[in-house]
Amino acid sequence: MRNALQLSNGFIVTTDNSGAIGQKKLDVVHVQDDVTSYFSARVTLLEQWAEGAVPEAIILHNFSDEDAWNRYITGISRLFHEIGIGLPRITGSTESNMETLQSGIAITMIGESVKDIPPVQCLKWFTYGKPLVGDKLVTEPEKIADMKCIYKAIQQDIIGRIWPVGSKGISKEVQNLFGVESFECAWDIHESAGPSTVVLVGIYEEKIQQAQQLLGELLHPIVIHA
Repeated sequence: MRNALQLSNGFIVTTDNSGAIGQKKLDVVHVQDDVTSYFSARVTLLEQWAEGAVPEAIILHNFSDEDAWNRYITGISRLFHEIGIGLPRITGSTESNMETLQSGIAITMIGESVKDIPPVQCLKWFTYGKPLVGDKLVTEPEKIADMKCIYKAIQQDIIGRIWPVGSKGISKEVQNLFGVESFECAWDIHESAGPSTVVLVGIYEEKIQQAQQLLGELLHPIVIHA
């Protein structure tokens, strides 16, 4: 398990947050609020998929202002629309008593485990996408792992497991997943992947060719050294 919390009866809770990213004057990264919520929801959803779960409800924590609420909902909705799956029920809260100087948002998803995930050793592992953070998300969108393709590969049982990469880079996630530090891949292994622009994917060996056709040139093997 990566960052998910497993509850009784197979419920899975995942969450992500973003600070100082948005439309406020003092934000460090200036993007539209719907872009912020889109990428935060993306991370939270990938964490659900990593546990073989699908979200049933979303909790939105809005620390920006009341006007930002609808923009955040727009970004979350766009993510699910692009993938082609139904938008879960959304509830949440807005900080409306205090005016904040920078944007702040957190997204929590509650899902149900629907799929058994195979052991790490049963799969061949690849990186999908390029590590990107900050303004690079806007300048290199074609290098970001495509959520629709990931979902399709999971549904077709091409991908057996996924493991999102976060701010500590590929190196940290490979260490967490495999328990090793010596490996090779196509990217800088220490560079932040921001909102999981690169994902580690475990593919069934007999379906590697199908995965390459579906995921394209952003799919690169991970070579683990014994």
